[in-house]
Amino acid sequence: MGKINFLFSLIFLCAGCQFPNRPSPFDRFIDPQPNKTYDLLFSDAQIIDGSGAEPYRADLLIDDQKILFIGRVDTSKITIEKVVEVKGLTITPGFIDTHAHGDPLTHPNFSNFLAMGVTTICLGQDGSNLPLKLDDWMKAIEQQATGPNIALLIGHTYLRDRSGIQYKKFSTKSELEAEQKLLSVAFQKGVFGLSTGLEYTPGIFADDAELIPLAKIVGQNKGIIMSHVRSEDDDLLDQSIRELLRQGEHCNVHIAHLKSVYGKGKERAQEILNLITQKQHSTYRISADVYPYLASYTGIGIVFPDWAKAPNDYREVVKNRKTELLAFLKQKIKDRNGPEATLFGTPPYAGKTLAQVSEEQGLPYEKVLLGIGPSHVSGAYFIMDDSLQEAFIVHPEIMICSDGSPTMRHPRGYGTFAKIIEEYVGRRKKLTLSAAIYKMTGLPAKTLGLKERGLIKEGYFADLLVFDPSRIRANATYEEPHQLATGFEQVWVNGHLTWKNNTYQRPGKGLLLKSK
Repeated sequence: MGKINFLFSLIFLCAGCQFPNRPSPFDRFIDPQPNKTYDLLFSDAQIIDGSGAEPYRADLLIDDQKILFIGRVDTSKITIEKVVEVKGLTITPGFIDTHAHGDPLTHPNFSNFLAMGVTTICLGQDGSNLPLKLDDWMKAIEQQATGPNIALLIGHTYLRDRSGIQYKKFSTKSELEAEQKLLSVAFQKGVFGLSTGLEYTPGIFADDAELIPLAKIVGQNKGIIMSHVRSEDDDLLDQSIRELLRQGEHCNVHIAHLKSVYGKGKERAQEILNLITQKQHSTYRISADVYPYLASYTGIGIVFPDWAKAPNDYREVVKNRKTELLAFLKQKIKDRNGPEATLFGTPPYAGKTLAQVSEEQGLPYEKVLLGIGPSHVSGAYFIMDDSLQEAFIVHPEIMICSDGSPTMRHPRGYGTFAKIIEEYVGRRKKLTLSAAIYKMTGLPAKTLGLKERGLIKEGYFADLLVFDPSRIRANATYEEPHQLATGFEQVWVNGHLTWKNNTYQRPGKGLLLKSK
């Protein structure tokens, strides 16, 4: 089969090792243009450019939303509208969140993302549906204006819903062809890829016969499949990854929020990484992202059996299989570290563990779940091992995502990127700052196919952060999940100051795969 062009190479294993004798950009001088006024200058900046290279000092000249020049600028010889003195501070590319959630029409500011340095978010995850037709949705985003830029995936559920498949395996050639046509049109409109949520309804009904033909369309359009794989339970994770790798014979594929539920230790982490790398192909890549928390967050349906969820009638299941369902729920929660490890995020239970609700109601926890049912309630689940997940987090070619939103009751939506710097660069010292920045900027830009973003490079858009790394704090907790991160003093999106002192603007754009 040949060797895979695999993202988990060790090219950037150490920050700066590929440019040991890099000349200082201060050796370059801009050639002034007469009668020209430039927009913005960052003077004497400490720059980490997002490539993994070591920091360097330079002036950074911005004009018409883009980085025009990196080097030395003599302010006595040119006219600049605004000069920002940043000596003693670090400038990096804005962070790119490869897996985020939220509705741009109801929460267009996305201030939680801006506060932790995110300038581009990738929406449409986990196979999600859209509330409108794709054209209408993209136009609405553009008209609304957002804080960060938005890259959109088309959800597998959207394709199924509009092809009439919904809660079943596809049964006719025309249904599959309808999905393929919708996917092709979505790429023409500018989406970056297809998202699948195979652990959720209706994704659970899809198999290779449906997914591989869709993967071929993704490959033809140079996109990516970003997948919540079929199971993240440790005993099923390997076969779930292999299923995605079969799609990876035809297009780039991506494991969303890589984790192993119940898995333990660095050795198990290495086994998972070895599984990913052993499947080789000469054309397509496999990638992954991870968030730095040990609790997941999703609907309570995750602890219910498939036969108790749609399209099955839950009331009939309770009526006819109550004893069996109670036994299943009791064992499932035991397997997931007990009722203390489930923290509800939806009223009226928000902020309480399953154990607490059980005690308040005077019922066994499985009967509490029986009454709640598999729909409409979400929660955080403390089911991950620190040493195993740390191995993913610090791996040089696994990028960082939040899997968060403005409303989710989980600290990852408010703290992820700050936590990487505060804890894994600072406290644990597992990453250099340059390596961490690469995992949050240059690597995700390359993976998604974002043009002219993710690096501090001439001709690239001025999505930039100005900060002192020692002052970065992830303030969100499980008890208070909506506390904004602090320390990112200035966040610039498309050359506009977008976040400073808890005030924001909305210069974000809807990004398109085939445009700059």
